Amino acid sequence: MAAVRTLGLIVRSVDVFETSSVVTLFTRELGKVSALAKGARRLKSPLQGGLDLLGVSDIVLLHKASDTLDLVTEAAPVERFASLRRDLAALYAGYYIAEILSDLTDSHDSHPRLFDAATITLRHLGDSESRSRRLLRFELACLRELGLMPTLDACAHCGASVEGRGDAFAFGLATGGVLCPLCRPGQPHVATLSGRTLDAIRVLASPGGGWRDLDASPASLAPVRTTVGNLVSHQLGRRPRLLPYLGA
Repeated sequence: MAAVRTLGLIVRSVDVFETSSVVTLFTRELGKVSALAKGARRLKSPLQGGLDLLGVSDIVLLHKASDTLDLVTEAAPVERFASLRRDLAALYAGYYIAEILSDLTDSHDSHPRLFDAATITLRHLGDSESRSRRLLRFELACLRELGLMPTLDACAHCGASVEGRGDAFAFGLATGGVLCPLCRPGQPHVATLSGRTLDAIRVLASPGGGWRDLDASPASLAPVRTTVGNLVSHQLGRRPRLLPYLGA
């Protein structure tokens, strides 16, 4: 077994035996990893404080090539997100990020850009004014990085442009994006989006700072939150447990 050192975000922890834990880490180099932390719950354990939920730690793993659990041998805290300890809405948002990373990604599938996006988002969840938009940007970045991003500018079925087709757009969850009027009939799981909602999703999914200028009022973000939440739910095959706790 080779020792691997990596930064890891702790997204899940389950107590096992009397003093140990099984942790799920989303690491920068290895992607999602499940590992046994022997004695992590003992008093004065060298792992104590390094495996706190929603913390980033410098982790040393004995990485196994098989499907058995890796072994945590070292864990030193690197970054803790203070806003999660004092703001319940920020904590719910953090738990939601952990749920997506844990349940939507595959084991040992490295996505360093997604790791960076998660840590940047967690770092700024204390800003209540931008929290909802940052979380939406993270969800869309996650879908894009995992190859699950819906098409937003062309029909997902035939590829025809949907620009300038009016104020209402058909959006197929199963089809994978917007649909032109000719392809809409007969498609399952289709929602109708306003042009304003579709434009907001496009801006949130785009690089740059244009998302900061979006209307952040609940009335404007509510349909965006519903649509993006439905996209994530469709990919998971269920509604995320933390989704109902997120405000627009």
